[in-house]
Amino acid sequence: MVEPNLNDELLDAAIMDEGVAAELLAPGNGNPRPSSWRLYWRRLKKRPAALVGTIIFCVFLFLAVFGPWVAPYDYQTQNVKVRLDAPSVAHPFGADQFGRDIFSRIIVGTRNIFLIGGFGTLVAVVIGTAIGLASGYVGGTSDEVVMRLLDVLLSFPSLLLALVLLSTVGPSNFNLVLVVAILYIPMVARVVRSMVLDLKNKEFVEAARVRGEKRSYILFREILPNSLPPLLVEASMRFSYSIFLVASLGYLGLGVQPPSPDWGLQINDARNFLPIAPWLLLFPACTIAVLVVSTNLMSDGLRQVMLPGGGRN
Repeated sequence: MVEPNLNDELLDAAIMDEGVAAELLAPGNGNPRPSSWRLYWRRLKKRPAALVGTIIFCVFLFLAVFGPWVAPYDYQTQNVKVRLDAPSVAHPFGADQFGRDIFSRIIVGTRNIFLIGGFGTLVAVVIGTAIGLASGYVGGTSDEVVMRLLDVLLSFPSLLLALVLLSTVGPSNFNLVLVVAILYIPMVARVVRSMVLDLKNKEFVEAARVRGEKRSYILFREILPNSLPPLLVEASMRFSYSIFLVASLGYLGLGVQPPSPDWGLQINDARNFLPIAPWLLLFPACTIAVLVVSTNLMSDGLRQVMLPGGGRN
């Protein structure tokens, strides 16, 4: 009989009980610590929906990076001979009112979604994390003032606030990134603050205070690393919301400006041709839906496999 591999048993144990596995695999017990990515992959494979969502998201990420080289046509090339042509082998998603290949424009437009939504979310996470760490750890009057200011921003509907900001500063890629960041900083800050309030009285934080560690050390070496799993889940959720926001602004003409392809603007342009060429609207809309759903599935998978107790189901 073949004896089971000890590391595989411990990895399975980690899926059932993170605390026990971490102790068994800790350095000094004679067993190597497994890669966190390997453990994540083992857990992810047990959740088909999250796995499919992650794979689809990675495909979109690939298109965002290599889209201009993968697209079969130049997204700006016009050909009146195929104007409003239905989907075919040559043009899988059909052609628009100018004879441009819709498939190529959707592929190249993926980069704008990831650049604006991704960088906006990244800025929101960085600034929101800093605010949440400081506010939650300091507490008192300063915490109350910061939270009430954030509540003021949260009281405005996201799209309405974005329209006001963009109407003031004008549409551009840089301004779009700033708008996405401003809208999501309060949400990230409140999530981080709640984690800090839960962690700052834990034993390992108290031990760091007793050792005389500086506040910056406690925040960035003790509290922040223990906040990363829920923070990553929050970031992925914010990115899925930013996709809708960027597409909505593009639909209203305040997103990425022509001639750069934008999914929301493509939907807006397709309205006048809906009775005779519904594919002009169908494919960009479906692309937005697929990316949002895949991001949400990936976010749910992150929550299940990274948060405490998430690997036990």
